[in-house]
Amino acid sequence: MADEANRTAFIELQDRMIETTSKFKQVQNQIRTKEGEKKRAFLTLEELRQVPDDTNTYKSIGMRRFALEPKSVLMSEQEQKIKDRETAISSLQTSREYLEKQMSEVENNPRELFQQDPGLARQIMSMSVM
Repeated sequence: MADEANRTAFIELQDRMIETTSKFKQVQNQIRTKEGEKKRAFLTLEELRQVPDDTNTYKSIGMRRFALEPKSVLMSEQEQKIKDRETAISSLQTSREYLEKQMSEVENNPRELFQQDPGLARQIMSMSVM
């Protein structure tokens, strides 16, 4: 009976580890995406700063359309994008830190379980993967 409870606990821990790892990878990908968007906005802003103020500037609207916009409007949009991405990255980094803590807890739980019931480790190792 204790063996069955330990086996069930191990399976639950394994499921939590898979779920946490998946969430962690998703957050990592989101951070990478936001950092790329931030860099793109920064580079666009740097290029706009080099353009004379009287130059016609255009904003992309969809795939094939552009609208004439003053340089100041485009620059403020890029600055806002940078701020928004920095906020999003900060939030995602907080989530990543939380998930890292969760992963370390989940990794330690099976060790404790195996120390409590050494026979469980042998049973799990002998189980065939389907």
